[in-house]
Amino acid sequence: MTKYTKDQGPQFFHQQAKSALADKQLRQNFRGAMDYLRDKRRSAFPDPAEEKNIRELAEAIRQRCLSKLPDLLEQLEENCKHNGIQVHWAEDAEQANYIIANIARLHNAKTIVKGKSMVSEEIELNHEMEKIGIECLESDMGEYIVQLDGDKPSHIIMPAIHKNKQEVSDTFEHNLENFTPTLDVDALIQTGRSRLREKFRDAEIGLSGVNFAVAETGTLCLVENEGNGRMCTTVPDVHIAITGIEKVVEFLSDVPPLYSALTRSATGQAITTYFNMITSPRRSGELDGPEEVHLVLLDNGRSQAYRDEEMRKTLQCIRCGACMNHCPVYTRIGGHAYGTVYPGPIGKIISPHLMGLKQTKDLVTASSLCGACDEVCPVRIPIPELLQRLRYEAKNPPKPGNEEIDGQKAAANSTERMAMKGFAYAATHPSLYHSGTYAATKLKALIPSNLGPWTQCRTAPKPADKTLHQLMKARK
Repeated sequence: MTKYTKDQGPQFFHQQAKSALADKQLRQNFRGAMDYLRDKRRSAFPDPAEEKNIRELAEAIRQRCLSKLPDLLEQLEENCKHNGIQVHWAEDAEQANYIIANIARLHNAKTIVKGKSMVSEEIELNHEMEKIGIECLESDMGEYIVQLDGDKPSHIIMPAIHKNKQEVSDTFEHNLENFTPTLDVDALIQTGRSRLREKFRDAEIGLSGVNFAVAETGTLCLVENEGNGRMCTTVPDVHIAITGIEKVVEFLSDVPPLYSALTRSATGQAITTYFNMITSPRRSGELDGPEEVHLVLLDNGRSQAYRDEEMRKTLQCIRCGACMNHCPVYTRIGGHAYGTVYPGPIGKIISPHLMGLKQTKDLVTASSLCGACDEVCPVRIPIPELLQRLRYEAKNPPKPGNEEIDGQKAAANSTERMAMKGFAYAATHPSLYHSGTYAATKLKALIPSNLGPWTQCRTAPKPADKTLHQLMKARK
């Protein structure tokens, strides 16, 4: 099984993709899972007109909220504080981990039980807390499975989608005492639940992500299917929510349209099993809930995307994963090959802002630009257009009016630049161009059959016997 480890990353994309393509079991697992998810999404949008209206409304809401983002973040902070939620700002992963570590130290915490949070993956929270002796236990079933296996999530919605029943059973057998191997899905799920139940009661801190943060009311909305998120946010005495700064929405009324677009695009559901709305710590007279709620708002490169009006569209994402499920690249190699927290089409446009183009320059070219991601994105992010711009900026300085991205020109190649300048010169001087194409028809037998990466999947091109100019001249 192809895995992402601390030693791998996006700079090794080509090797990792090659390994994934050679893994027959991995490709079989993904083929079945992706076909299933595409069918579910299709059935969730039976009426094309309704789908169009939902996507346009969701896009409009996200663009409106992003246009007011600085003001909405201040409003969110003010209302959260009014409700008793403590708000913390983190410029990068290091600051976010420092904030969470300090909260844990104040409460002498030894265990953090986590609901699903891609931002916590982004800052490598589990690894950083382990350094100071704090155990972080994943409670989402998919996250729990990959954590037991020393693995990483391969999908932002379904972390263990790269594993089949047999592989999950093997993971439990190797990591859990007194487990009897089984291929019964219900039995596997019950095994995980029974092992996690005590952890919810014992953990001093529960941590979650945030799907939507409502500026109008200071409410944190959390979407889930398993109930583990609700356990993490109500049973421990302290709840820490961590989210990117782009997740804020203006009004509570903005949430239902986005919720509908998210659930139908992600898993083909009209509504998830649980929808949590957290507005304050436990109040007087309430029987459950945490005594403290903390909200950590993370930038980590998002402001760089925000400053550029075109790249700002990247921040519209509501993390549904539909672009991955329909991408011909992701569906064949899976998430680990990318070496990033956010894989697939959305990862290829957001990772350059989080990690810089120097590390991610190969990812922006890992696309056929077929437009499938654009067709299914519930908030209509123009992913192919943004990829084309990132491809340009990986090799060139920014165009006038565009923000410079960290790592700009990282993929610049002097040989390639000289070759393109030479071609441009020839193409704008007809006599030289026609002489070159005529020579190519006469010397075509000398063209090698191996032309590097181009011929890994293709037959080497052979010039025609006559140039187009010759053929048209013969036709008079």
